[in-house]
Amino acid sequence: MRVGGYMATYEYSCSRCGAFDVRLPIGAAPARQSCPRCSAPARRVYSAPALVSTSPAVTALHEQEERSRENPAVVTRVPPRRAVRRPAHPAVARLPRP
Repeated sequence: MRVGGYMATYEYSCSRCGAFDVRLPIGAAPARQSCPRCSAPARRVYSAPALVSTSPAVTALHEQEERSRENPAVVTRVPPRRAVRRPAHPAVARLPRP
């Protein structure tokens, strides 16, 4: 089996010492790893991937979603439609404006 050069952070949990992280090549993480403090076998914990490389817009949307879980915005009526002004023919849109 060929393992790529990309590294991933895997989380393990020791029953004596608690959680710790190990960086290993992707796909090379065993189900059990020795605890770095007490050398006892620790089991692998499956968790959500880190979302540190998201754009500020995506981060803001995630935060807005979290806030709306506790205090959702209540809509009492349908918002009015905005009038969209479109030229009669697409060629008219390219004409110079006065």
